[in-house]
Amino acid sequence: MLNLADIRKVFLIGIGGIGMSALARYFKLMGKEVNGYDKTQTALVTQLIREGINIHFEDSVDLIPTDTDLVIYTPAIPAQHAQFQYFKDNGYSLYKRSQILGFLSNEYKVLAVAGTHGKTTTSSLLTHLLLSGGIDCTAFLGGISESLGSNFVFGKSPWMVVEADEYDRSFLTLHPEHSVITSADPDHLDIYGNEAEMLKTFVQFASQNSKNGQVFIKEGLAITQDVKALHTNVQTYGIGAGEIYASEITIKEGYFHFDYCNNGTSYHDLKISLPGRHNIENAVAAISVASLLGVTEADIRHALVSFKGIKRRFEFIHRGRVSYIDDYAHHPGELAAAIQAARELYPEARITGIFQPHLYTRTRDFADGFAAVLDTLDEIWLMDIYPARELPIEGVDSKMLLEKMQNPNARLMSRNQILEATSSLEQGLLMTLGAGDIDTLVKPISEILKEKQHEN
Repeated sequence: MLNLADIRKVFLIGIGGIGMSALARYFKLMGKEVNGYDKTQTALVTQLIREGINIHFEDSVDLIPTDTDLVIYTPAIPAQHAQFQYFKDNGYSLYKRSQILGFLSNEYKVLAVAGTHGKTTTSSLLTHLLLSGGIDCTAFLGGISESLGSNFVFGKSPWMVVEADEYDRSFLTLHPEHSVITSADPDHLDIYGNEAEMLKTFVQFASQNSKNGQVFIKEGLAITQDVKALHTNVQTYGIGAGEIYASEITIKEGYFHFDYCNNGTSYHDLKISLPGRHNIENAVAAISVASLLGVTEADIRHALVSFKGIKRRFEFIHRGRVSYIDDYAHHPGELAAAIQAARELYPEARITGIFQPHLYTRTRDFADGFAAVLDTLDEIWLMDIYPARELPIEGVDSKMLLEKMQNPNARLMSRNQILEATSSLEQGLLMTLGAGDIDTLVKPISEILKEKQHEN
């Protein structure tokens, strides 16, 4: 068993990942010396360095600090990684990110938000609701909250909000007091093998919730009845469906308005800063947990409007003749939600999407779904697949995806071609979509659009 009091030096392999960086921030605030490796100096990594964390970018054992007494790694690190192998060969105890998070969570009452999509927004909004309501929670989030400027909150109350990640069955290290399941669409089939195995693991996650606590699950999921069979305190939620629901949805001056109904309790005409019906569902879940912990209606109203969203979750980068939104969507369901939200906010606009597929396996497994949802855009510029941790799979590439599409305005494009095409846009909405390194296009695209607006 780990004893945090004995730990002086922490080393994180893959420190720039969103979950790993939150752990790095935790240990730094605990007064530990924090070191790490990552292959890329992203904006997040640069910020970690500013915060006093030591990071290098070369996979060399010579750069490992002496006297390291805790090694944490991400499963995305390849087995042949030299530093990873060094620690294995020299008798170090290596811990996955999820194991450490599970260990830390044992000291708290955990509020866990799981789901193949929606969990980052829901957990970040829940954190914002709790802080606004005077509950000083700790939080490990899967995105950079614009309201917090971070993916980590160090609170003083017994409550901890955790984004419960299904990848590599990570969320099974958690034993929540209350939990939310936002979705359970097929994903990570490279890990689970098939959808049935993935769903079984979600049910197992729900079974680990405290028997005295509450499980909130989106209405209509395939696992709902299985979860209800093993837990007495289960409530479904949704839009116009479920035991807790949103209704009377309208759009006024760019904001979504809705009523919240929970077993006789109604909050009328709530106003939320986040766009899209999927985010109203996320809000219903977050409100339900916050209310359970005693956050008042007045604080909920204020927090919903003041929440600034999450970086790369339908993030407005530029508004003008050509408006620009950046979104992390990398699954067909997420893409559909982002595009629908854009259509609702810009019903008359021509929407051009730039999409970078993420992982060969995901592209292969959901190729038909990707093609169908990308066809709903007016124009689509496809980038090459971002491989992340994977090696290429023969026959799986963006050209294969393009051939499945019916959209006459779909084409493969390089980064330079994308920037050239952006400079020729005169009006409409542009969206960058994907979870790879497509975010490195955000700054040059926004600069092009600002310059064009200045010229006009």
